[in-house]
Amino acid sequence: MIDWERVEELRDEIGPEDFGEVVEMFLDEVQEVIGRLRTAPDMAQLGADLHFLKGSALNLGFQNFSTLCQAGENLSGNGKPEEVNLSEILQSFEDSKMEFENKLAAA
Repeated sequence: MIDWERVEELRDEIGPEDFGEVVEMFLDEVQEVIGRLRTAPDMAQLGADLHFLKGSALNLGFQNFSTLCQAGENLSGNGKPEEVNLSEILQSFEDSKMEFENKLAAA
């Protein structure tokens, strides 16, 4: 679910002292879009939202979540936003976030 090698690579790139700040910023920005998708998804904006989420997820190693966002982005781009399984994408984010936060807290 999480690409821990990517997480370590990011921590090495930005330094351990700034890593927490980057994670917090990522989660805040993603939570904003997730909230919008959860409460009032805009099908005309869905592809762009999923593209944003995919890129953010890749940066922080949320591999499964990123893959689901990519699939949804593709469906949206092909004129089929109604076929995107938003509940699966939202659940993947929650599961990934929980795993990520638990492992970081234990470290």
